[in-house]
Amino acid sequence: MAHTTLIHRRHVLALPWAAVLGAPQAQAQNRSQGAGRFVLVFLRGAYDGLSALVPHADPHYLQLRQSIAIPAPDGTAQTALRLDNTFGLHPALAPLMPLWQQGALAFVPATGLPRAVRSHFEAQHYWEIGQPGKTSEGTGWLNTLAGGNATPLALGVGEANPEILRGIAPVKLVARGRAATRTGVLANDRARGALMDLYANSAALGPAFQQGAGSRMETARTLEQAGMAESPEMQAASNGAPNAAGLLLDAQHLAALMRQDRALRIGFLSAGGWDTHASQGGVTGQLANNLGNLARALVALRAEFSQPDDVIAVVSEFGRTAAENGSRGTDHGHGNAMLLMGNRIAGGRWHGLWEGLATGQLHERRDLPVLHDFRAVLSLVLRGTQRTTDAQLAALFPGNPFAGSALTSGDNRALAGLVRA
Repeated sequence: MAHTTLIHRRHVLALPWAAVLGAPQAQAQNRSQGAGRFVLVFLRGAYDGLSALVPHADPHYLQLRQSIAIPAPDGTAQTALRLDNTFGLHPALAPLMPLWQQGALAFVPATGLPRAVRSHFEAQHYWEIGQPGKTSEGTGWLNTLAGGNATPLALGVGEANPEILRGIAPVKLVARGRAATRTGVLANDRARGALMDLYANSAALGPAFQQGAGSRMETARTLEQAGMAESPEMQAASNGAPNAAGLLLDAQHLAALMRQDRALRIGFLSAGGWDTHASQGGVTGQLANNLGNLARALVALRAEFSQPDDVIAVVSEFGRTAAENGSRGTDHGHGNAMLLMGNRIAGGRWHGLWEGLATGQLHERRDLPVLHDFRAVLSLVLRGTQRTTDAQLAALFPGNPFAGSALTSGDNRALAGLVRA
């Protein structure tokens, strides 16, 4: 594939921390609230969906992953947690089991970009502008979703300027983790002190920020001293997103800030560190630690975003290879699983098509195929819970073939029950 240079314009409005904390209550009262709130969590680096959601009934799974497979459910803490006769949950995701049992958690396997793209940067670009194949700059589709208002509807916590929120609509951004440290916000004593003073005015956020800022700096120093800092390759795959170790704190901050300003209807979080080419681990290890952090963050988000039409979606740019590699890790793949949480999500089950891991069913005999375009899944969710019209979906995802009756035709017929009426 020829090398492609992607150029991005930085339209997004990155407000000062004081402005983020000082949103007037009248703002929320004077604006149409819409149906529900929508929070997107982006796992940068391509998380391994075949370890998170284990196809335990497939005999090929153990053959493909002899050292990193998650054992089939047997009721112990060292095996997958049984979801149904086909899939199980990684034990590190155990905090999510009550949501599955309550019918508030579902997933769609074999989802992603319509064609295989194994470059993190390129695949993330397509996801974030909602236009697979468009290599030039574009508006982030969450920015488009937030458009049409003079005051922000969307909040991003974590990255300094995520592409998915770039555009002409104003948004609020709170840089955290590596993004803040790289710009000197947490590393500089005076700047960090000034931010702590700002947060001190908020009883809910002050202690959390002080604890989080200290723990992030201490964690960075510890990893550096131990020679365990992220590799340049993993940092590149993360694309500026904080490590998953800080995801819980970021989730708590996003929830608190959106609670404080009820006009904010769209939230964005991201976490890096999912590019597990080597020493991925199985029940324990590198990936398990990340999944545990993700589970705790999702539980925290669910506690805040639990109104009838609120939805939390977890996505990643692509999946990982069905077979482990010689370094006991997995490489860049194609299809992956999307997680969805909400009262209107038909949870306690998975949706869509699943063809198994036999060689003949794999994309290029190595990856999960993409049986459902990510735009089809998101279009169903947004139309069903956020009152997004087909015309608005066409603006979010230009060239989107999934609108109107096309959402429930062909392969997408299997997605028809994803959102409860």
